[in-house]
Amino acid sequence: MRISRKHHNELLERSLAAGNQECCGLLLGQGDRVLEVVSCTNVADDPALNFELDPGVLLSRHKAARHGGMPIIGYYHSHPNGRAEPSATDAAQAADDGRYWVIIAGNSVSGWRPEGQAEQVIGFESIPILVEG
Repeated sequence: MRISRKHHNELLERSLAAGNQECCGLLLGQGDRVLEVVSCTNVADDPALNFELDPGVLLSRHKAARHGGMPIIGYYHSHPNGRAEPSATDAAQAADDGRYWVIIAGNSVSGWRPEGQAEQVIGFESIPILVEG
């Protein structure tokens, strides 16, 4: 996955600004290149332990993509008190849809792709992130 230094730093800043709550959002782009980072409100019942993308933003971005807008190529969220790798909760929430999962923890940004079996995510493949610029 390729991301500009500007967008990489933006992810780190959003995670820091969220403090002890998980920040989350969408990665828009083409192929493996992130061209836009869209912040979403975390509407989870307990945003300190989990994330849930604002469904209104998610739906509007899917509609925009169907009408020629930039497609969603992935999602991001932070682990403010954890590691930059998927948790068991992440696996339970993920879909094996080919999209990237980016996790921010501290000063670390890591890339992942869900791997499924019979429509259930059973793990994640680590994806290298190339920061450009």
